[in-house]
Amino acid sequence: MTGKLFVIGLGPGNADQVTPEAAKAVDSATFFYGYTPYVDRLALRDGQVKVASDNREELARANEALARAASGEAVAVVSGGDPGVFAMAAAVCEAIEAGPPEWRALDVVVVPGITAMLAVAARVGAPLGHDFCAISLSDNLKPWEILERRLTAAASAGFVIALYNPISKARPWQLGRAFEILRSVLPAETVVVFGRAAGRPDERIVVASLGAAAADQADMATCVIIGSAETRRIERPDRAPLVYSPRSLGAASR
Repeated sequence: MTGKLFVIGLGPGNADQVTPEAAKAVDSATFFYGYTPYVDRLALRDGQVKVASDNREELARANEALARAASGEAVAVVSGGDPGVFAMAAAVCEAIEAGPPEWRALDVVVVPGITAMLAVAARVGAPLGHDFCAISLSDNLKPWEILERRLTAAASAGFVIALYNPISKARPWQLGRAFEILRSVLPAETVVVFGRAAGRPDERIVVASLGAAAADQADMATCVIIGSAETRRIERPDRAPLVYSPRSLGAASR
């Protein structure tokens, strides 16, 4: 009997931002594998089973979930945000490529979700309204030197940059270094958005300038959006500013 494996994105944490497709997939699965805070979001019925693990056990988690699916079970691997953005979908694909032939015969369904940069962008306006890229500042799986080159290249090319995994206790210095690199390319007045836990009760959204941005304004739950030189900030009386990147290059340069 061949089982089924769902790879589900649960969105940024607000229950209203879980898609109907994701909710349907959750209802269809029996076993749920994921990082503990993500599986703890699930309200499961009797007979559905959570299998929680640490954040750095992605490949082991994928292997265990695939093995259970291959035994004929309906299995879900859950991620926050979107599973294909610095999350579990890639780990599942890596495990399938390296694993036994029967894993390639599994029905694998990747269910998209709202990723952090989209949730943060929506809270301030439209900073991703023109070309943008996403970079994880974690150097657990790639050298820091590569990250420095990518930051310089992206800023020089005029991309808005969404920074994931910006800082942690194990990596306290990297966001500050990233700001130094970006300041060497972009104007000090470039708009920066710190978006922590967007859509959740502990949400914190701060709009700052690149010149004043500080690493201690972020933690691991923060997505940091660095505007391009074209990104604009619209001040509004008694309301938070709107941040947007014009659709046309040079449209807002006046």
